Amino acid sequence: MSSLFATAAEPTAVPISFVTRSGWEALRATLPEVAQRFASAHGYSGKPGQFLALPTPEGDIGAALFGLDQPDARAPDPFRAGQLPGLLPAGTYRFANAPHDTRLAVLAFALGAYKFGRYRKAEPPAVKLVPPEGIDIAAIARAVEAATLARDLINTPSNDMGPAELADAAQALAQRFGAEFKCIVGDELVTQNFPLIHAVGMAATRAPRLIDFTWGDPAHPKVTLVGKGVCFDTGGLDLKPSSAMLIMKKDMGGAANVLALASMIMGAKLKLRLRVLIPAVENAVAGNAMRPLDIFPSRKGPTVEIGNTDAEGRLVLADALALADEEAPDLLIDLGTLTGAARVALGPDLPPYYTNDEALARDVARCATAENDPLWRLPLWGPYDSWLDSKVANINNAPSGGFAGSITCALFLQRFVESAKSWLHVDIYGWTPKAKPARPEGGECQAARAIFALLSERYG
Repeated sequence: MSSLFATAAEPTAVPISFVTRSGWEALRATLPEVAQRFASAHGYSGKPGQFLALPTPEGDIGAALFGLDQPDARAPDPFRAGQLPGLLPAGTYRFANAPHDTRLAVLAFALGAYKFGRYRKAEPPAVKLVPPEGIDIAAIARAVEAATLARDLINTPSNDMGPAELADAAQALAQRFGAEFKCIVGDELVTQNFPLIHAVGMAATRAPRLIDFTWGDPAHPKVTLVGKGVCFDTGGLDLKPSSAMLIMKKDMGGAANVLALASMIMGAKLKLRLRVLIPAVENAVAGNAMRPLDIFPSRKGPTVEIGNTDAEGRLVLADALALADEEAPDLLIDLGTLTGAARVALGPDLPPYYTNDEALARDVARCATAENDPLWRLPLWGPYDSWLDSKVANINNAPSGGFAGSITCALFLQRFVESAKSWLHVDIYGWTPKAKPARPEGGECQAARAIFALLSERYG
């Protein structure tokens, strides 16, 4: 269990009262007269995010007030309580009343305590929370641990998070849960028929690889996760400008979030046969880098013309998806930081997802809302599939023109999935550009909690 949570009820825990503007006067009337005067003197009104520590007559902290959004607010934030770890003095606390969603408030509280401290001392807040009754704190602890894993991996700079280090992190997770781990490295990728993964990573001094581990009872339904692990993306010979390259350490965010999801699955012991595939590469610039209009074979067979070397994520995913599809899994899921077009359409907080399985699409949307892990469905629009045609190969990885970039990427990947009973593709960002409650600036865990909730329903 996370060290953020008290192991048992503590009678000295300081109560936190959640307040809304409309409910402030009613709650104020229940406070001791001295506390009422203190709150008035500080202009407390219960506006969202407003915090006030109320003293005891002896000068200690006797209670805390924290403002929430009105239930009918235009854009309420279910993670508002994620501000609390940064506001509360050291100590142990409890919820005095129920926030709008107690489970999400507890989760937000824990996520808001995250600090990335690998390179600079960053002590987490010295606060503890007594878990409210009726909350599955073990499940929340698993979600927080998974988010911390994803955030730490993404936040680590590429000099310390290359393909080998990403493989080490995956192997450590696999070994922790007794999963079977293997990794195909360097030129062995060509020997074992992963030409696109090799093509993307062959220019880097750090060898590309395909990470592969399996866990669970082989008799259970097969669920395969595929994560884009581009540990740094220069864009290749179609070089990114420096502004676009600045946070490309996050281009392995798909892999990081797949590992986060896998950790929750294995930690909860879901009744499924899990396989995790991560093509881990660095898209570098060198004399042997792939060039625009080069043509490579793929594992599945179709030849791929390189319309743009900066559309490398879909190439490595294509070979990994083809391998996954050979087993005809019950559910095949891929996550990747793939297109700027998705960000233009939906921004950094709302990843699009794609599937032709209508029941799966509805379940994803429902779970995303329930978990405050937002996702938005976009269509696998068939008429755009012809945009991927090449005059000299079977398919082009990046059609010319700026239209529907996230959709054409999804359609490209769809070409490599045939046998899986159901397929879900998510085009994540994996980064919070500006801090919000429970979401510090930097690497972010996206889609993993929503998908885990769906898998828990189906295979719990």
